[in-house]
Amino acid sequence: MEVNSEKEYISSKYKSFLGYYLPSNPVVIAIIGIFGALICVLTMLVQIPLPATGGYINVGDAGVMITSLLFGPVIGCIAGGIGSMLADLFTGYTIYAPATFIIKGLEGLVMGIISNPRKHYKKLTYRDLIAVLVGGFIIVFGYFIYESFLYGPTVAVIEIPGNIFQFMFAAILAIIFSLTVRKRIIDGLPDAFEKIFIIEIS
Repeated sequence: MEVNSEKEYISSKYKSFLGYYLPSNPVVIAIIGIFGALICVLTMLVQIPLPATGGYINVGDAGVMITSLLFGPVIGCIAGGIGSMLADLFTGYTIYAPATFIIKGLEGLVMGIISNPRKHYKKLTYRDLIAVLVGGFIIVFGYFIYESFLYGPTVAVIEIPGNIFQFMFAAILAIIFSLTVRKRIIDGLPDAFEKIFIIEIS
């Protein structure tokens, strides 16, 4: 009874989006900060410049995808957008920062909605596979549109293979993560995850 009462209290106190708490409690805010910083560092860690567009290939999308598959759309969106954008700002790719904020934020949001880890976290499902494919499409298509606006489609198309490679690398890591350790992390930290999303068993 006490456990249920505490869950009901948390659910009534904090606003949520599709069962995922908005950044109005300390746990969600802290996770956004931690994983936003992690995504920023991953994005800065490996940067392969693409001279034609002034962009670069990076491994930060692995962090965005894993964050979304673990915590869902709210944290995935905010941490993914802010962390990736900060990496652009810190490393001199300022022209890409606005697009990165939108594209990576949208990637995290949509992946989290499709995967829906609060309900389907116990094993890898077709939802995770669809989520990473859609997330990859958002990366490739989003940057193509932005670079077409900046440089024209003839130049923008040059970066598509690099973005596909970036997406595939991130997708493999995210799928391995969901297959191996996601359930253990969520089940091992029930007090924390009850403040991140309303856990629903499928």
